[in-house]
Amino acid sequence: MLLSNRAVFASSDLDEVRGEVAKVFCPHRLDLAGDADLLSARFNSVQLGSVRVSYLDYGADVHIEPGDLDTFFLVMIPLAGRSLIRLGDKEIVSTSSLAALPSPTRHLDMRWAAGCPQLVVKFERTSIELALKQMLGEQLDDPVVFDLGMDLTTGWTRSWRDMADLLVREAERDDGLTGHPLAIAHLENALITLLLTMQPSNYLERLTAPRPPALPKVVRRAMEFIEEHAHLPLTTTDIAGAVAVSSRSLQEGFRAHLGLSPMTHLRQVRLARVHDELRTADPARATVTTVAARWGFLHQGRFAAQYRERYGQPPSETLRRGSASGG
Repeated sequence: MLLSNRAVFASSDLDEVRGEVAKVFCPHRLDLAGDADLLSARFNSVQLGSVRVSYLDYGADVHIEPGDLDTFFLVMIPLAGRSLIRLGDKEIVSTSSLAALPSPTRHLDMRWAAGCPQLVVKFERTSIELALKQMLGEQLDDPVVFDLGMDLTTGWTRSWRDMADLLVREAERDDGLTGHPLAIAHLENALITLLLTMQPSNYLERLTAPRPPALPKVVRRAMEFIEEHAHLPLTTTDIAGAVAVSSRSLQEGFRAHLGLSPMTHLRQVRLARVHDELRTADPARATVTTVAARWGFLHQGRFAAQYRERYGQPPSETLRRGSASGG
């Protein structure tokens, strides 16, 4: 069972289950659709930045009708079994290979079968819309509506699921990355960006349309902004907003003038900050893992390879040598 250390409740009382789930999500209709004796609900949940990850299992067949979610998006992934999801005039049977992604402005009605525990990832509507506005460089004409089904067997969705699973694993550890806001923000931003740029929606065509590249002087201002704010949980959209261009224009400008993306440049700046910190750190008090995580490097193997490629030695060697030379 996921997030067992983040238990919210366990109950076989229908009214209690309905009320406790509503506190985290929204008021909704919840009825038993089968054997009432099977109701044995478990709900584990944790807020990580503006994203919430939850494990929810009713045990029994249930009918759930939240109506319009209004203020949030959900990605619901059955860990076993199946659920029938209706959103407006759309309908899918959701399984472990087909997640459901209901949008907040459509009427949601669901039937979860018995034995269908789900991983539920909740995104605030304001976070999704702000990221999209920054990526487009313009205001939104209509609410965001994603395709209801999210195929988890494709390349990008497997990467998306891996990041969601990483959030869960870290939340399950008392000493995990949940204590590092930069790392959590990095994952949150990546999850949102992938959804907006890869999951079909009413804005995907506009997002993928060609944009003119930013001018060299704009790219220079963006580089200066990155240098000054590398310690913050920056996204491409944050950087683009700071220099008053769209995310697509900034990305094209970086590729045209530097041959890399804004986030690659940000990663290079952060790698240099890790290097500087390791050279002056005390090995008795600091570890490579904690320093790297503080600067948003979540995958230690990948980080170590990037570090060795740039500095010609493993990060642990920099930490040891820095101490031996007195900083």
